[in-house]
Amino acid sequence: MAEGSSSVPSNKGDLIENGKNKTKICCKRCPSLVLSPNQATLTEKEFFLPYMYKKKVESQPHDGETLTDYWLVEDMFTFDNVGFSNTVGSIKYLICADCEIGPIGWHDLTNKKAFYIAVDRVQHV
Repeated sequence: MAEGSSSVPSNKGDLIENGKNKTKICCKRCPSLVLSPNQATLTEKEFFLPYMYKKKVESQPHDGETLTDYWLVEDMFTFDNVGFSNTVGSIKYLICADCEIGPIGWHDLTNKKAFYIAVDRVQHV
């Protein structure tokens, strides 16, 4: 995961314009565009995500963190570039489609209109 000058601003209000994401949302590891500006709504929802790792690397199943700030996308076709990885129960994890790092977010298969991208797991450029 690259240390970027375009990570999360200390004031989340700097990320929002007219209720939507003000900037491009990109992968932290590669230059892949995940979402274009004005496509997602900032929302607070507590959810445990496993730590990010490249798909080929093994990880312990309970290693992760509870995050609360997410970009909510209501249609999977809104994404410019996102992949789906493991399904655990009714949860499908979202990953970068290019470098396969993740999870950067999650989707509950029981709700077809809610895809969540963790604010802390992407770059805002």
